[in-house]
This record gives sequence, structure tokens and C-alpha cells, in this order.
Amino acid sequence: QVQLVESGGGLVQPGGSLRLSCATSGSIFSLSIMSWYRQAPGKQREFVAFITNDGSTYYADSVKGRFTISRDNAKNTVYLQMNSLKPEDTAVYYCNTWPPDPHYWGQGTQVTVSS
Repeated sequence: QVQLVESGGGLVQPGGSLRLSCATSGSIFSLSIMSWYRQAPGKQREFVAFITNDGSTYYADSVKGRFTISRDNAKNTVYLQMNSLKPEDTAVYYCNTWPPDPHYWGQGTQVTVSS
């Protein structure tokens, strides 16, 4: 059974940083474009960033220049380094493939940006 487990969220002040991790099973990781998504309260889940097998990346305009996605193929893990965080970045963050597979949604990790 494929599992994606997100971690690293928390409460941070505006302008702060967090690094999220997503551990996956190797059966999907090695073959997949991996992506981060987020869902803010009362809003639909939205795309944040993706990374291909060879390291090419793509970002939503709202996070470009502040967030960095990376992957460690040996550890089957994808990361999201978030800098210069804003209150509007508050959301539950999820990882999945790109495009997302509905069977792979995990619990997510809560990120709250507040003073």
C-alpha cells in the first residue's frame, strides 16, 4: 500500500521559515513527478510546486522566489523549503504526485503563519 507521510509543519511568525518533508514508498517515488499542494481554511486545495525525476521544478506564482522544492531519490523523500512566510501561506500542506492521484492523499501537515 502506497503511503505519503508529511511532516515539518508548525507555527511560525511572518517572515520566518519552515522545511516540510514527505516520505513516500519507493514504488511511486522513483517514477513520479512529485508535488506539494495546500488547502487553506474555506478554500479549495491548490497546487504549490512540483519536481521531476531529473530535478526540474515549477512553482505557483504565489510562492515563486520564496519556496524551494527538492527531492532525495535515495531516501524517497521530497522537501519544501519555505522562506519569507506570509499569513496567507497558512494552510494544510500535502504531497502527492503530479497530477495528483486521489488514492495518495495523506493527512497533511499544518502550517500556521501568525504573529
